[in-house]
Amino acid sequence: MRLTKNFYRKEAKDRDCQVRLPLHCNFDSDTTVLAHKNGGGMGMKALDIHGAWCCSSCHDVIDNRVKTELEREDVILSFYEAIFRTQEILIREDKL
Repeated sequence: MRLTKNFYRKEAKDRDCQVRLPLHCNFDSDTTVLAHKNGGGMGMKALDIHGAWCCSSCHDVIDNRVKTELEREDVILSFYEAIFRTQEILIREDKL
């Protein structure tokens, strides 16, 4: 299968949030996007295969746009676990 540009970003549309941060996740698939881990520099993003399907509320916490009572380490761990869950779904669907 030849992947088109932005394939994995488009796959996030209408998907369930895989981050699911307690007290933050809105569970609204209409707001789900492919959230990336930090790419290592200003304005740099990681590869799309290193992203997770993430609702707007969880994405705001991950990117420090909103305050949270959650420990930063727990937020990061939840995000990395979500990357694995996203990849597992794509593998089951034969898209990764």
